[in-house]
Amino acid sequence: MESRWLPALVLSMLFSPAVPAQALPKADLAKAQQLATQVCAACHAADGNSALPPNPVLAGQHADYTLKQLVSFKPRDGKPAERPNAVMAGMVASLAADDMRDLAAYFETQKPRPRAARDAELARLGQAIYRGGILAKNVAACTACHGPSGAGMPAQFPRLAGQFSEYTAAQLRAFRSGERANDPNRMMRAVAEKLSDREIAAVAEYISGLR
Repeated sequence: MESRWLPALVLSMLFSPAVPAQALPKADLAKAQQLATQVCAACHAADGNSALPPNPVLAGQHADYTLKQLVSFKPRDGKPAERPNAVMAGMVASLAADDMRDLAAYFETQKPRPRAARDAELARLGQAIYRGGILAKNVAACTACHGPSGAGMPAQFPRLAGQFSEYTAAQLRAFRSGERANDPNRMMRAVAEKLSDREIAAVAEYISGLR
């Protein structure tokens, strides 16, 4: 939900992958499918269409973004994980770099299931923020980076369309509190700090129905 008030050059860094996509060798999707079934399915389903709101939908997510998050969950070079999460830390502990790359590519190939917003009034407020921003708070439209349909931009900004509203809201609150801080130059934190609980809930509700 990053916005145009930030310089375009800086924005392009927000969700950049851990490794440039063009430099990656071809992913082993067959191996990734086995890993997804063995390691990821309990929380995200084997095809990435999670049935549990606290666990994000991974199906259709840009491989670059998923890879970046998997890398962020793992401590490196004696340093703590960039994105602390006890559950995910355990999941990625045994994954090699190739495994994470393969899983990211595999989930990108899976088709996300459409979802509908449940609260029409809240979704209308979310639509206004997503498409028009909040002028009084200097918050620009989410479409600036994630697009009008929530498709995002590979190697830069994640796909949001159809994501559980509970998960999206939780991440925005985590950025707002600083609990989640794997956003370069505090970009998402700078956005979330300006949003109220209701505004966060509204944007998340609207995003859940995008397709």
